[in-house]
Amino acid sequence: MKFTAEQIAGILEGEVIGNPTAEVFRLSKIEEGTEGSLTFLSNPKYLNFIYSTKASVTIVNDTFVPESGLNTTLIKVPDAYAAFSKLLAYYNEVKQHKSGIEQPSFLSPSVIHGENLYLGSFSYVGENVVIGNNVKIYPNCFLGDNVVVGNNVTLFAGAKIYSETIIGNNCTVHSGAIIGSDGFGFAPNPDGTYTKIPQIGNVIIEDNVDIGSCTTIDRATMGSTIIRKGVKLDNQIQIAHNVEIGENTVIAAQTGVAGSTKIGKNGMIGGQVGISGHLHIGDNVRIQAQAGIGKNIKDNEILQGSPAFGYNSFSKSFVHFKNLPKIVDEIKELKKQILNQKNGNNG
Repeated sequence: MKFTAEQIAGILEGEVIGNPTAEVFRLSKIEEGTEGSLTFLSNPKYLNFIYSTKASVTIVNDTFVPESGLNTTLIKVPDAYAAFSKLLAYYNEVKQHKSGIEQPSFLSPSVIHGENLYLGSFSYVGENVVIGNNVKIYPNCFLGDNVVVGNNVTLFAGAKIYSETIIGNNCTVHSGAIIGSDGFGFAPNPDGTYTKIPQIGNVIIEDNVDIGSCTTIDRATMGSTIIRKGVKLDNQIQIAHNVEIGENTVIAAQTGVAGSTKIGKNGMIGGQVGISGHLHIGDNVRIQAQAGIGKNIKDNEILQGSPAFGYNSFSKSFVHFKNLPKIVDEIKELKKQILNQKNGNNG
């Protein structure tokens, strides 16, 4: 896709200084600009690059006045950073604009779908699936029977949505994510073997949820595993059966949440956090990376460590953790001195 400086200025409501027909077809950092690329200057630290960049077009603040000659066409806007962000969103929307049903793919005759469906090749959509408007299902996706998908949902290549799953509006599921696989339920037998417990529940994803690549959300044993509206899940997260995650909570990569734990709203959970099952995590909780949570957490707590405890206490204690060998030696020396004093007094 190619855009001229004039077209970009129209989108951003900016002013072209230079060649209005200059064409761009890629985005770049200002220091890495090449012919045909579009960049921006916002941070004063990068000011010197405006005079050497080879980018064809550069977005700048409207207060910018060059001190010497330029080799790039300028687009002046009130806020270059905000304008470039807007352009990124526009570019992403144009790039992902797809429609139609590619072949080979399978769409069950019982499927009901809205307008502007894109179904990529080698995808499978099972019986009684309901799909809303403006849904994009990229190649190699799987949607099992009785799945419901809302409006403006994107399922990237290779996403797997098991039967009975419900996905709300404006959700994004990235490649390799699996929603609705069986929960980890097995009953031990006297002989040491295990019998599988049927997992007959489902997963409910509410509106405005983002789910990262290779994240797994297990279906409930009974009832529902629920991801509330506005939740953002990073890549490679494990959400077990019957977990509930409150609205607008964000969770970073490689975190695992065990079965039946309830996490409150507006939480922030760092990477590689482990959370035990059947717990209640309050609202507005902050859990630092690699923390281990094995007990209920009240609202507004900030935790770190494994097992986790208060962040301030952890920070103070960490100073001593590093000095433990030295502290132990000092204690031994003090004990020796006390023992010598006692022996001297007894003498």
